[in-house]
Order: sequence, then C-alpha cells, then structure tokens
Amino acid sequence: MNNNKRIVIKIGSHLIIKGGDDFLKSIALQVKKLKDDGVQIIIVSSGAIATGLKEYKLITKPKSVVEKQSFAAIGQPLLMNKYIEVFKPYNIKVAQVLLTRDDFDVRQRYLNIKNTLEHLLKIDVVPIINENDTIVVDEIKVGDNDTLSAVVATKLDADLLVLLTDVDGVYDKDPNKYPDAKIIEEIKDIEEIENKCIISSKTKFFCGTGGMKTKLDAAKICVSNGVEVVIANGLKENVIIDIVNARKIGSRFLPVELPKVSSKEKWIKYITRPKGKIFVDDGAAKAVLEQHKSLLPVGVKKVDGKFKKGDVVSIYSVDGEEIARGVVNYNTEEIELVKQKKSEQMKKLYPQFIYEEVVHANNMVIVKSEKMKK
Repeated sequence: MNNNKRIVIKIGSHLIIKGGDDFLKSIALQVKKLKDDGVQIIIVSSGAIATGLKEYKLITKPKSVVEKQSFAAIGQPLLMNKYIEVFKPYNIKVAQVLLTRDDFDVRQRYLNIKNTLEHLLKIDVVPIINENDTIVVDEIKVGDNDTLSAVVATKLDADLLVLLTDVDGVYDKDPNKYPDAKIIEEIKDIEEIENKCIISSKTKFFCGTGGMKTKLDAAKICVSNGVEVVIANGLKENVIIDIVNARKIGSRFLPVELPKVSSKEKWIKYITRPKGKIFVDDGAAKAVLEQHKSLLPVGVKKVDGKFKKGDVVSIYSVDGEEIARGVVNYNTEEIELVKQKKSEQMKKLYPQFIYEEVVHANNMVIVKSEKMKK
C-alpha cells in the first residue's frame, strides 16, 4: 500500500545523458501512474550544463565559471523542452523553477519559494527544480542538487526523497575491488556508514557523480526531519514505482524519530547558511544548551564574520564546538561594542540598543544534542 502523498525525485546528470529520451519517457510514465494514485511529485533535475555540452558535441567538462554558465544557459531550455515533451502525452503540465543560495538564506524569499511550489502542486503542475547555473557563483551556490533536493523535500514536508543515480545504491565496500561487496538495503545510522566506509566527495562506486558524501549529507537533512530517503539506480525499469511500493531496491534511509520542529526551526538549522560565528563562555553555553535561554551580551567572548541584524549566525563554545544557531538582533560591529557587558551596562552605554538579547531563545535552534559536560 502506498502511503506516500508527496515525493521529491532527484535526477542526476549522468542519467539525463546516459539514459536519453527513453529514460525521461520512463520517468514521465512512472510519474503519471503515481499521480493517478494521488501522489504529488516534485522533480529536482541536474543536467543543464551536460545538455548544453551535448548540443555542441563536446565531451570535456568546462572549467571556468563563464563557460559553465554559458553551457547552462544553452542547456536549460533544451532540458525543459525535453520534460515538456515527455509529459505532454499524459496531459501533465510542468513548471521550471531555478534557485540560488540567496533564495534560501533570506527568510522572506524562502517562504515565497515554499508558497509558489505549494501552489504549483495545488493546480496539479509538476515543478522541475534546478540550481540556476546560468548566474550562480560560489557565494550564492546551494552546493549540489543532492543538497537542493533535500532542502526542497524538507521545506515541502515530503514523505519521501528518491535520489536516482547510475549505480544500484550504497555498497558496504568498493564493488570494483571486492566481488563480495553488497548493497546496504536499510540504513538507520548514517554516522555508522560514514565511519565504516572511506568517503570522499567523489567516491564514485558508492553512488553517482556527486559522490557518497553529498548524498549522505542530503539524507541527514531529510531523516532528521522525518523524510525517508532512497538511493537507487534510475535506469532500472519502474524503479520509482518499486521504491514507493516499498520493494527491496537500492538503499533506504529510515527517518529518525525526533520532536516535530517548526518551519522557522527547519530554516535556521538545515536550510539557511550561517553568516558568522559568535563564541560564548561556558556559562552562556550551558544556559543555551540546558536551559534553552537567550544569548545575552555578557556571555559573548568573540565575534567572527561580517553579518547584519536578522542574519542567522552559529553559536560556538569557547572550545570551538557549534552548539546552536539563531537569528541575531545586532550586526557584527554592535555586538563587538556590547560583548561581555551586563544588561544594565549596555542600556546605560548604548540606550539606542533596544534588544536585551543578542539572540532570543525563540529564534534559536540547538544543534548539539547532548548536554554540555563540565
């Protein structure tokens, strides 16, 4: 029985190029069957640059930013035309959504994205999401489409994220070296997998071009928010249908049972990028971790980075461990002025500073799970 009502499907570049039109037609047919069963579908698709290169019959990956952006600009409309073409026989409409890092870091833009995607689903349109490679640079880059798909799945409260790649899943060891290597069918502890296996960003044998690390990072974001994740070979027949019907295929990451978090907490903890760091003394760290108190100026030891009021910052203990993240009430220069000052001192010296807290507890999320030990 299919209990998934909202699914995010991430499709890698290799599948777009390697599988060609037949692969995309297969995706469209499976999406049609799922939609007929009442499932809402969101697709996160790589492949703009690869499609642009294919159009020019080039096999060498571009190195410079301007080349990548140029081929992305060529490939993105061609890729969307393919999606329109394969979905048309089923009378399924699709919409292009191109995103950058800034769209997630600014909360109002983040909420606008969520509202747009929710409305597209409401009017029975399949969103096709990609990072906007035409304009993106490192400063505004999400990172990769594995991360992007995890952010989308989390933001839209999806039931399942399917990461389609060109190998069968996560192996316990390199199948190119060890004939007895096996697919890990069910994963409850991602950290155990990370510790057990040699992992790099380009560990091809595990799962595709993004490597094992990006997919594990994506899975971490999802399972911590109650979203199941499956990594599987997209070239297998009816792979998505089989995954949705809980057949043994690929590697399945089980959600972690955690207290439900609000949309704002998800945004602070998993989605936006911290713009700076605030280092606090042991007393402040203990108050934040154990008593869920606000961060006051008196507990601030050091400030690192350039940020403004309303940005999300990371809060670190003096020994350099991140303990929390939160929306800051003051910019870098203002916190430098008030750090290590008691509230009475701050009010007397800087009466224009209206907030008693540097970061209020209502705008803070703990990222260190265990309590701080003295």
